[in-house]
Amino acid sequence: MKIKKLFVLALAAVALAGLGGCASLAERNPADPFEPMNREITKFNDGLDQMLLKPVATAYRRAVPPLVRTGVSNFFGNLGDLWSAANSALQLKIPNAFENLMRFHVNTVFGLGGILDLASEFNIERHKEDFGQTLGRYGVPAGPYIVLPFLGPSTLRDTLALPVDRRGDLVHYTSNEGVRHTLYGIRAVDQRANLLRVGEVLNEASLDRYTFTRDAYLQRRRAEIGREKQDDRTDGQTPKDEPPAQTPGQPASAPTR
Repeated sequence: MKIKKLFVLALAAVALAGLGGCASLAERNPADPFEPMNREITKFNDGLDQMLLKPVATAYRRAVPPLVRTGVSNFFGNLGDLWSAANSALQLKIPNAFENLMRFHVNTVFGLGGILDLASEFNIERHKEDFGQTLGRYGVPAGPYIVLPFLGPSTLRDTLALPVDRRGDLVHYTSNEGVRHTLYGIRAVDQRANLLRVGEVLNEASLDRYTFTRDAYLQRRRAEIGREKQDDRTDGQTPKDEPPAQTPGQPASAPTR
């Protein structure tokens, strides 16, 4: 409950700051009508990252051997494969659902609970899916771009899908509360450690970090859902008479819901 209250208070604070201080930004992206508020939340998230998550992730990367870090990433990736299988099935992508299910079975049974990614060695492909993608598959529009406190880039559709995705997260069903929150923490640190190099590239590049992250996120979600050529208003994109946003380098990814 304390975490939920902190989340609500942080959202309210940055919302007031954004609405009060940035009322006149010209040339706003139609997909980002809440840009002033989103920028304030981004500042809050970046500050939290600089003070807490990045230092911990940096220490983790330096102290933990690469083989162990790979095992940690494999473990959490394996847990996600089961939810990806469920969403693939909901989208009627039966071959993808079967492959995700096979990955989970092979890695759980023969890969020490998912620490070893034997499925990739057998060329069983991973197809990452979440409930936001499932909603998009059936035509639910993305809605406006939103930056969530602590969680980062999202859209209205993906935000509404978060409670369902949380129910599909196997870590959520860990009975011991202490172990459950420890697993959440380890996963967050592992994901941040895997993005350290991306952050360095963004910091070195002479660009608007906020705009880059937003455009990269929206572009990646369009590609994942397979709706790149649909009407922009259907998926929260720029008007048709404008060229799609170009994102230099690799798209930056946000923290796993």
